[in-house]
Amino acid sequence: VQLQASGGGLVQAGDSLRLSCACSRRTCSNNAMGWFRQAPGKEREFVAAVGWNGGSTRYAESVEGRFTISRGYAESTMYLQMTTLKPEDSAVYYCAAARGSAAVTTANSYNYWGQGTLVTVSS
Repeated sequence: VQLQASGGGLVQAGDSLRLSCACSRRTCSNNAMGWFRQAPGKEREFVAAVGWNGGSTRYAESVEGRFTISRGYAESTMYLQMTTLKPEDSAVYYCAAARGSAAVTTANSYNYWGQGTLVTVSS
């Protein structure tokens, strides 16, 4: 089982960035997927989640209206479009696959994790 996150980088405040997550079809095509992030010295936190077919989404309050989560045509892929980035969005972003098909927000609902991609937003 592999999840591969990509797309991180160094951007300025107000810029946009799109993260991608590729997952094996067997693991992710019928499962919800999500993004979490962890900043230095902080706990991992929920960012966004999408249901197995892309029909339902959930967001952390801190990113609502700025980030958009979606699934690709191949439903084992996932994206996070981030706009109006802020320095406090800086973190390692992890993609994950959930045990079930519904979009969920708790980390213990996810049983497969990618390696993370670093996003740094300068002020």
